[in-house]
Amino acid sequence: MGKLYYLMGKSSTGKDTIYKRLIDDDTLELKTIVGYTTRPRREGEIEGLEYHFVTAREHRQFENDGLVIERRKYDTVYGPWVYFTVDDGNIDLEKNDYIQIGTLESYVNVKSYFGKEKIVPLYINVEDGERLTRALYREKAQDFPRYAEMCRRFLADEEDFSVEKLENAGIVKTYENSDINRCIEEIRGVIFRNKLL
Repeated sequence: MGKLYYLMGKSSTGKDTIYKRLIDDDTLELKTIVGYTTRPRREGEIEGLEYHFVTAREHRQFENDGLVIERRKYDTVYGPWVYFTVDDGNIDLEKNDYIQIGTLESYVNVKSYFGKEKIVPLYINVEDGERLTRALYREKAQDFPRYAEMCRRFLADEEDFSVEKLENAGIVKTYENSDINRCIEEIRGVIFRNKLL
């Protein structure tokens, strides 16, 4: 039986980089579950890699068709953005291992949908001062920096990933990303051990 490795953490913890490195590692044989979002695509993001970028109308159609596994809506300074996972027929946990990026809330809903024995949480942690430095650096590199949204996300993360919420979700293990290579090696070890079970 396959596993779904669910990568999550506060903003600017390196989730996207870790995700890319893990899916590029052919020895892990991980397939991806690409989420959907109504937010605008950031510079450098590729459709179908980080997310499927869809309209609000397309999101409603998925909802109406009963295909949405989980969804989150954020009221941003730019209006509402929805992130969601679709049961689009491309997930077969009997045959394959998968990796997905999401939030703690989405992890809880995906775990409920597929069953906790099939989901392995990978919670990435970085010290808050370092996270803020990384977020500012990334935002400055954008053609049109969105500093207000960066600050909103940073503050929202404190509530979204509170110690109490992590405990309630059953997250007991964290992966420290002060050294990305060491963090990735630790995660690779978990994946390889699960393959032997």
